Amino acid sequence: MASLIDIALNFGLGASLGIAGGMLGIGGGLIAIPVLGILYGMNQHLAQGTALVMIAPNVAIGFWRYHQKHPVDLRSVGVAGLCSIGTAWLAARFAVAIDAQLLHYAFAAFLVALAVYFGWPSRRKTGAPPPEREVPRRLMPVIGVASGAVSGFFTIGGGMVVVPALVSLFKMPQTRAQGMALALVVPGAFVALATYGHSGAVDWQVGLPLALGGVLTVSWGVHLAHTLPQRLLRVAFCTVLLGAAISMLVSGA
Repeated sequence: MASLIDIALNFGLGASLGIAGGMLGIGGGLIAIPVLGILYGMNQHLAQGTALVMIAPNVAIGFWRYHQKHPVDLRSVGVAGLCSIGTAWLAARFAVAIDAQLLHYAFAAFLVALAVYFGWPSRRKTGAPPPEREVPRRLMPVIGVASGAVSGFFTIGGGMVVVPALVSLFKMPQTRAQGMALALVVPGAFVALATYGHSGAVDWQVGLPLALGGVLTVSWGVHLAHTLPQRLLRVAFCTVLLGAAISMLVSGA
């Protein structure tokens, strides 16, 4: 059994990750996975599965808070969410079956690629922001499939793909894109958690205190996201991506 000190430390870690996850629209899992690997020596499978215990409720609460400030078309998002469930299950089954070290380095490379891609729009000339374009409904199933695949395979949520796409392709404000991304990843997060849990790749003694801490603070992170300048939020997003990738590469060396 975990000691009270361990429970308190994991609760505090979850609270910190909840704020970061709510602010960046990522459920805290992006930071939690390398942290769990470094602090507890968890392999990639176990770190991803344990992080999901916190990610699943955090993304659900985070979505609701973003939806209150930027209402999401629930019908369109619902279609995408349904499309994400099947791919999330298949991707999670594949992830738990492959070599943990290979998954570790694939995760790091994925984060680096996203940071480069997402940082590219920040280089455009200053001036009036371009007009926002509506996301065609016919693309929602495609977005759902992509989101589910990332949620199942890497467990950090399809927001890592959806947010950059919505911001760069449709000129959507960062906070609105994060809210829509969270709506898409809620189903996939719970499906992935069930799959990892069934495979035994979850440390519940660590994950449950993390989840409780995150649930209590994720709303603060969402509030913080709406008080920060969009450019600063985008830079913070890229910085977290690169920081997580570097820490994973160093710990896996």
